[in-house]
Parts: sequence; structure tokens; C-alpha cells
Amino acid sequence: MGVFAYDEENSSTVAPVTLYKALTKDADTIIPKIIGAIQSIEIVEGNGGPGTVKKITANEARRDAIDEANLVYDYSIVGGTGLHESLEKVTFQTKVAPGPDGNGSIAKATLTFHTKGVAPLSDAVRDETKARGAGIFKAIEGYVLANPA
Repeated sequence: MGVFAYDEENSSTVAPVTLYKALTKDADTIIPKIIGAIQSIEIVEGNGGPGTVKKITANEARRDAIDEANLVYDYSIVGGTGLHESLEKVTFQTKVAPGPDGNGSIAKATLTFHTKGVAPLSDAVRDETKARGAGIFKAIEGYVLANPA
């Protein structure tokens, strides 16, 4: 399998703890509300912590790690219609930190693409996957801003 890693950063006006909670604990209820193609997210295996496997109508995701104290979470997209046919999986290692001067947040992620066999990763597949991730991030951020707790 080919392995290709890229770093990405998204900024937000939402406070780090609030954003982290929306991206991890509340994501299962927020995402179906903001992404029409996803009707539900259900736990197939586990209790919501690391190792939990979730069934999402568009694809399957696995939560690999969660560290609330440090605002870190890792997950993998491991199959389904949302994953390009050349990919075995894509892993996301994300840390949410305070933004510049303590305003808002910065979500720093490392995306690791695992291609099938020794296939190279095309720029188009990489860019499309990164754009989808950024779109979901912005949609969750928009939901949190529109629905303050």
C-alpha cells in the first residue's frame, strides 16, 4: 500500500473547547443535520471512545483516538461510497488549539492517504478529499455559530 501524508489547517471563530466538542462528541447529531447525503450515524462497535466503529450512510468511519484534555482526536474513513476507489483508507489526526491572541481556534490536521496496492495518490483525489474535510469542518462551525449552546 502507498502512504501519503499532508498537513492542513483550518481556523475558526469558535472557542477551542466548543469546537472540539462539536467535532467529536456532537458530530454524530450535527453532521446528519448539515449534510443532506448523510441520513444517520450509528455506532456499530464500541462505546464512542477509541476503537469505536460507526456506520455512516455515505461511508464508514472509525474513531482511532480521543484525548479531551489536549483537544486531540483521530479517525479513519475506511470504506463506503464516499471513499475513492483507489484508496484503502484515509486517516485524520486532528488537534484543536486556541487561535492567535486567544481568539477562536485553529484545527491542525494530518491527513494520511493509504492507497490500494502500490498505487500513487493522484492530486485530484488528494485535493477532493481535503476539500470535503474542509467543507465538513466549515459546516460544523457554521452550525455551532448558528446554534450556540
